[in-house]
Amino acid sequence: MSCGNPHETDCSEVLDHLYEYLDSEMSEGDRHKLEEHFGECHPCLEKYGLEQAVKKLVKRCCGHDDVPGDLRSKVLTRIELIRSGEIGPVTEAPLESPSSAKSVEPDPGHPQTTS
Repeated sequence: MSCGNPHETDCSEVLDHLYEYLDSEMSEGDRHKLEEHFGECHPCLEKYGLEQAVKKLVKRCCGHDDVPGDLRSKVLTRIELIRSGEIGPVTEAPLESPSSAKSVEPDPGHPQTTS
């Protein structure tokens, strides 16, 4: 992701450290470099906004107490593997076509409902 313009801090470096920025886990100097980049690079700013919104949603829906300590690490590792191309994103299995679905005989012990 890049806007195509040269920056003092490369887009890939910004995105690699985005979660550290969101979680306030970096020095003030590094935070300033990312903030400066966000001011210059619209695609990275959009990515930051999206990740910030997702983080807020997860916090609101899941809370902090119910999340196992190593879950964040596992999720971040999975994201990095997907980004690097080592593994693909998880996709849903395709639905069976009606012709390949097995027919099921009605169970005589259960009454049938009609629509």
